[in-house]
Amino acid sequence: MGQDQGRSSPRWRALNALQQALYYLDRSAAPGQKVRAFMRAAQVISALDEAELDRLVAAGTITSLPGIGSSTGAVVADAVAGRSGGYLDRLDQTTRVEAAEGAELRRRLRGDCHSHSTWSDGSAPVGLMARSAQSLGHDYLVVTDHSPRLTIAHGLSAERLGEQRREIDELNARFDSEASARGHAAFRVLRGSEVDILIDGTLDLDDSVLGELDVVVASVHSKLRMPHDEMTARLIKAVSNPHVDILGHCTGRQISGTPRAPSTFDAAAVFRACAEHNTAVELNCRPERQDPPDELLSLALDAGCRFVIDTDAHAPGQLEWLASGCDKAARHAIDPTRILNTYGVEELLASLG
Repeated sequence: MGQDQGRSSPRWRALNALQQALYYLDRSAAPGQKVRAFMRAAQVISALDEAELDRLVAAGTITSLPGIGSSTGAVVADAVAGRSGGYLDRLDQTTRVEAAEGAELRRRLRGDCHSHSTWSDGSAPVGLMARSAQSLGHDYLVVTDHSPRLTIAHGLSAERLGEQRREIDELNARFDSEASARGHAAFRVLRGSEVDILIDGTLDLDDSVLGELDVVVASVHSKLRMPHDEMTARLIKAVSNPHVDILGHCTGRQISGTPRAPSTFDAAAVFRACAEHNTAVELNCRPERQDPPDELLSLALDAGCRFVIDTDAHAPGQLEWLASGCDKAARHAIDPTRILNTYGVEELLASLG
């Protein structure tokens, strides 16, 4: 079957619709159980014979298949029949993420500097994350999978980072080829890491490894309740490392799901160190984080820090979460020139040094 014919087949339409539903569910931070149901449905449809799919949809019995429920069945049936206005359209309408006071700033953002893939704890491969970012109008996406100490998230060793580099190089070669054929600038996937800040403020990857990356986000994921003065020293040491470009979700708080109190530290001192060492402060847009809190963001502004607005996306639909960070930046009247992902890719890399 040719590519065009394959893309008009009932099964292709059903799988495409299920993938679109997953995108909408991801951007709404839907419960994992719901997301897994749609992933399971896609597996079932992938293994189903075309003729059997047609027969079940025509008979109205698609939900007789194990793994196909009422919602997933409705999406499949509408896609096969070519119907619009059903569950998928309603899901799109009810999960849209749009900036309010930060709408103009959102239009100025050129990329996202914090994202994850299936190399660590993301749900989508690098290629799908990149294509999704490109479809949102971005010029680049920084892939920052976790470092090795975070074993629960399948963090990457130096060796695995090397393997990922080869995949990213191949992706960028394809983007270059496509851009050349169309006569426009190529989308870029940048190599990064969300490297763990260890208890003593050192980092979870050697300087020689960090020096080969385009962007390094340093974050705390352990011992979040350590004493105030010790956490202050830990963060200052980390942001002073010349390989660190961005301080990620600085307090580690969670305000929804399983709530977690923010770490305590001398924020003014940490942000002064960020400004001194050219380390940007991240506005993390994950709904459960929204880090830093407003009062700390004001301190970072006063300290002269620069910023990035990042989604910390673990799935394609979550790349739309930039809107909330733009609204927050607008409320604090942050000059867009201090937000590094308003820059194009070459200017971004030059500004990070």
